[in-house]
Amino acid sequence: MQNLTILCVGKLKEKFYADACAEYRKRLTRYCKLSLVELPEERLPDEPSAARIDAALSKEADAILEKLPRGGAVVALCVEGRPLSSEQLSDAMARYATQGVSQVTFLIGGSFGLSERVKQKADLRLSMSPMTFPHHLARVMLLEQIYRAYQIQNGTKYHK
Repeated sequence: MQNLTILCVGKLKEKFYADACAEYRKRLTRYCKLSLVELPEERLPDEPSAARIDAALSKEADAILEKLPRGGAVVALCVEGRPLSSEQLSDAMARYATQGVSQVTFLIGGSFGLSERVKQKADLRLSMSPMTFPHHLARVMLLEQIYRAYQIQNGTKYHK
């Protein structure tokens, strides 16, 4: 059974996001040991300068790197990442398992993404879409895609 960790910057405040995450976390218990770690998002003014954004990303990076499990694969969600189909994500996760990689960590940044320092630690930079989504929704989308990946591996009717 794979150990999956999702390191997220920011806490879910909206009940509908939390409910959706809870549902997918429950479904995933059959396939993996899932740990979800929420890290604080740095507060910024409405129109922050580039320097303020960089400083916030650096502070968030410190927190991410401190909590990053040792060993295993690291997947960073970022807009410039590689887009994968659901089948390709499923294949990547299956490959990690067959290569003996029991720990896979997914990283979701806050409103301004992830620091380049964090992205450099990633084995895979993954783009969910060329569109922009709230980072809280990205968490729900990631959990659903992980669940779908396991469903594909198991040949269920969930993935049509």
